[in-house]
Amino acid sequence: MKIKQIETFRAAVPLVKPFKTALRTVEVAHAIIVKITCDNGIEGFGEAPPTLVITGDSLESIESSINLIFKPYLFNKNLLNYEAVFQGMHGILIGNPSAKAAVDMALYDCLSKHSGVPLYQYLGGYKSEIETDYTVSVNSPEEMGEDAGKYAAQGFNILKVKVGKDASIDLERIKEIRKTVGTGIKIRLDANQGWSPKEAVSIIRKMEDAGLDIELVEQPVAAADILGLKFVTDSVDTLIMADESIFTPKQAFEVLRTRSADLINIKLMKAGGIYQAEKINALAEICGVECMVGSMIETRLGITAAAHFAASKKNITRFDFDAPLMLAEDIVEGGIQYTGRKITFAQAPGLGITNVLRN
Repeated sequence: MKIKQIETFRAAVPLVKPFKTALRTVEVAHAIIVKITCDNGIEGFGEAPPTLVITGDSLESIESSINLIFKPYLFNKNLLNYEAVFQGMHGILIGNPSAKAAVDMALYDCLSKHSGVPLYQYLGGYKSEIETDYTVSVNSPEEMGEDAGKYAAQGFNILKVKVGKDASIDLERIKEIRKTVGTGIKIRLDANQGWSPKEAVSIIRKMEDAGLDIELVEQPVAAADILGLKFVTDSVDTLIMADESIFTPKQAFEVLRTRSADLINIKLMKAGGIYQAEKINALAEICGVECMVGSMIETRLGITAAAHFAASKKNITRFDFDAPLMLAEDIVEGGIQYTGRKITFAQAPGLGITNVLRN
């Protein structure tokens, strides 16, 4: 099964409401879409959004990495020798994880189509249905409370709440949300590196003392500050999750070795795709650390690949796949389907995606 063609095009889909975190505000979901065709007619799809403040990838860098580096490297490669193919991909270009992820998911789409099974089964098939949380963007306490109430009323029983933009009012934000949604809704926080270690400990302890019942806090401190991350983890009772601190298996190993976090958030766009993400999850599982799989602001194409990976592994116990629900239109035909918070998989081979519309 030799690779004969790699095509790319740009997509842009507006969001229903601006998505705000401590790092950025997104109003339009931009992406590079990849289509790989093999000599037996099998086609695979992939996606990479530009997330400069997290991965360093822009539309231009993703496009050029795929067309100038991966396209000539992959041409005429036999994909059935996939270990050599993926090793080579990660060896010829340092960084650029989103470009690697787009190509990686398209290759896995082809491989699982060749095997005649959905990708989640090709990768292990642990679950056939998963549930996503829903994200509350960082705004005023009143607006966040209103948004949280709306999402809870729609049936989402886990809310991922963005904080870290203004530490002085983060506690008020969470108090307002908890007051609005009551005690039956699980709340996760994501500070997106927005706090200092001492700020994080102070704020989290205040939330614990107030009985706000926070399930976990994701990436409370700067990505490179592993000592600060460990300080927070060791100083509070609430579970602490590493996100931006972990792109590679080596970084995961260091966080796991030092017990600097209780949980790990794997994103294909950070890891460079499924091939490396599997290694991170395996390391975490060996150490008894559960993982979440999350995403950037992606269309249903990228989220379909991430969801297939997440459903395939026992150690992945949390799922953050709400991005397609935030978009004003859907450019993907086939793929995962949403029924409220529940995500189900097409039983077609691969990702189950038949086409991605050019808009």
